[in-house]
Amino acid sequence: MPVLASHRKPRAKVRTASPAVGLTTAALASVTLLSPQSATAAPAEPKPAIEEVRKKVDALYRQAGAATQEYNRAKAASASQQTKVDALLSDVAKRTEKINEARRALGSYAAAQYRSGGITPTATFFLADDPQGYFDQSRLMDLATERQQRAVSEFRTQQAAAAKKRAEAVKSLETLTGTQATLASSKKDVQTKLTEARGLLSRLTAEEKARLAELEREKEAEAKEKAAKLAARQAAEAKERAAAEEKAREEAADDSGGTGSGSGTDTGPGTGTGTGTGTGTGSGYAAKAEEVLAFARAQIGKPYVWGASGPSSYDCSGLTQAAWRAAGVTLPRTTWDQVEVGTRVATSDLLPGDLVFFYDDISHVGVYKGDGMMIHAPKPGANVREESIYSMPIHGSVRPA
Repeated sequence: MPVLASHRKPRAKVRTASPAVGLTTAALASVTLLSPQSATAAPAEPKPAIEEVRKKVDALYRQAGAATQEYNRAKAASASQQTKVDALLSDVAKRTEKINEARRALGSYAAAQYRSGGITPTATFFLADDPQGYFDQSRLMDLATERQQRAVSEFRTQQAAAAKKRAEAVKSLETLTGTQATLASSKKDVQTKLTEARGLLSRLTAEEKARLAELEREKEAEAKEKAAKLAARQAAEAKERAAAEEKAREEAADDSGGTGSGSGTDTGPGTGTGTGTGTGTGSGYAAKAEEVLAFARAQIGKPYVWGASGPSSYDCSGLTQAAWRAAGVTLPRTTWDQVEVGTRVATSDLLPGDLVFFYDDISHVGVYKGDGMMIHAPKPGANVREESIYSMPIHGSVRPA
């Protein structure tokens, strides 16, 4: 039987390489197409201009300064509150001891009554050896009863007083806890601001740091120029005052005549002192200011450390407080409290020793030394130094004493 030919079509050979090549090509194409998109999807942020960095760093230092004052206030309040709490707890302990003494007295009376068996006065009368003995004993019992009543009264008084003091101590402890929380928060805030400022500065290139230093020199030169103008203006005004006082003395001498010229001379200085009440009052003030400035000058070169008040380092208000303490004047710890002490004075009327405050938030202070210059503890990373009062925006000035 003849073999029948197969009607099946031969299978076409399947090529596997082509799809793989196609997929690879497609993948490469997609990568090629997507790569530019990926590169432009998240472009690197441009570096801020050096002027912007300076402004931001200055703002961070100023915010750290304000947080430092908050820290100083909380620290002073915490110390004061701790003293109050300690005194209250000591008082509570003493009153508790008095309560215990009163309790022991009551216990002895109760024991004595128990031992007597609580016999009624009538029974005691009939059981007494003689009536006179009864009456003597009765008077003693009355006295004992009075002592018991006083003991009970004393116990209740001490108990009430101790409860009151204990409540005060609890309240003071709560206040202390809140103050210490503020202290910790302020400390963290200062450290955060300073870390951010240091981070900005550390990322600057050598060229950028040089440019930043140049900007600082320009700012310093501008501030010194303003200080020189203030010094010249103050010198001219002082010269005019001296001339006016001299003229007043001469006129007084002419009016008093030859005989009374001595009297006129006496009157002249008196008038001069009256006209320059600031001069008369200021002579005492000037003596204190010399002590203040002598102390402040001795601190030049010591580092600024936030929260420090000497003797090896200072923050701004710590320096001014220590300087005026050297002259026998006690100032509060913070700039916010120091600005409320003494008499407000205009910038044009500043005298050596006056305190000059800066920024709207009053977060910085320096001691005026004359000629538009001050001594202050500037900021972290800097030392106590002399600088123009125009290096920062002036808020106002006070004469502490």
